[in-house]
Amino acid sequence: MLTFGTDGVRGEFGIELTESYAANLAEVAAKVLQCKKVVIGRDTRESGSALEKAIAEALIRIGVEVQLMGVAPTPAIAFAARKHSVAAIAITASHNLYKDNGIKIFAAGGLKLSDDQQTSIEREMIARDTAVHDGAASNSQIVDEISPGGEKLVAETLNLRSELLQQYCDWIVGLAPRDAFKNLHVALDCANGAFSYVAPEVFSKLGATVTTVNATPNGQNINLQCGATHPSSLIEVVKNVGAHFGVAFDGDGDRLIAVDDKGQIVDGDHLLAISALDMKTQGTLRGNKVVVTVMTNIGFHKAMKNVGIEVLTTPVGDRSILLALEEHSLSLGGEQSGHIIYRDFATTGDGLLAAIKLGAFVEESKKSLSEIAVRAMTSFPQVLINLRVAKRVESVDSIFKAEIAAAEKTLGDSGRVLVRASGTEPMVRVMVEAPQQEVAEQVAATLADAISARLG
Repeated sequence: MLTFGTDGVRGEFGIELTESYAANLAEVAAKVLQCKKVVIGRDTRESGSALEKAIAEALIRIGVEVQLMGVAPTPAIAFAARKHSVAAIAITASHNLYKDNGIKIFAAGGLKLSDDQQTSIEREMIARDTAVHDGAASNSQIVDEISPGGEKLVAETLNLRSELLQQYCDWIVGLAPRDAFKNLHVALDCANGAFSYVAPEVFSKLGATVTTVNATPNGQNINLQCGATHPSSLIEVVKNVGAHFGVAFDGDGDRLIAVDDKGQIVDGDHLLAISALDMKTQGTLRGNKVVVTVMTNIGFHKAMKNVGIEVLTTPVGDRSILLALEEHSLSLGGEQSGHIIYRDFATTGDGLLAAIKLGAFVEESKKSLSEIAVRAMTSFPQVLINLRVAKRVESVDSIFKAEIAAAEKTLGDSGRVLVRASGTEPMVRVMVEAPQQEVAEQVAATLADAISARLG
């Protein structure tokens, strides 16, 4: 049975993640969270509509009111939950390819589940029969029972936008003055995902000249050699069209990676550093602190120390970041992969919100993004190796304690080693930072070989 990973549950559709599993998970979650109403949205994977139907039927069967957003970015789904004080479900596997899908659950108000809530749901899932219940509602019953009173928020295609999604678009456009970006040329890589129509429209409404790529989803091309995990095509577009900067989202839109005017990647660490410095200047960085994860580059820590900003470190995933933001009443957190949370505005990573913030800063500063990024921080050379292993493991620290200790001894105080198991895939990630690229590469390769020999 699938269990909660770094961000919800995730697996290959029809094998690990089935319609019956999705239905049972939704039903259990609704009971644990005591939901009366749930908003459901999905990204552009071809399996999304089947999972949406199964989940909606299960919820309706137990008396929960359902509103379907259709294709919608995860941050828009969380926004709907926050605005209307309801729970929400995002059907997405984030940056994974189309064969995978997943389920992210938001409690009423748009907050991701706490550890206790996840444990309660998993315990109930284990205890119950996961077979498909008899007497499921038909698809026509779903349409009849959604939003009594004639307000049917069903978006069957990208062109038919739900009212809830429109509310998100209107809100995010309203964060900047009209024509705020009239002097900007922005390139967007929408990963053939949920932001494919939304992001270009928002930037256009703010006056920007927009060049868009990878915005023609067909159900199978989400994240396929594009988006935040594959920014190479965006780099070429930015250079070819002379854009001021480019932004690449992932499939569900909760993260972004930027490309500056010189075609250089600006990762989540740099984006977070830019925001932290700006918010400190504006007096909006609550507690004079910022939250990051264990993957954050040493260079970020040094840059923040130089300006007197305290850094709190959490495990990976924007759920961990959000929990720390809530616990300490802070306003900004993020991770290298591009999840940036502006807690005064959102309860999850929002790639479009971060892109709007970036555009506003570039416009107001009258400087190029390349200049802004290099002033914000300097990264240490970092080598990241993702190793596919035979099966998913919970922890690798104890298994490779001696190898990790040897690597740390080689680096001394001038570098860093992190070896962790993925929370969503059968994968082990090896990360090494050092003052010299060749040293980082050598240490990382030695660790990777040892792990592959034993777990591969």
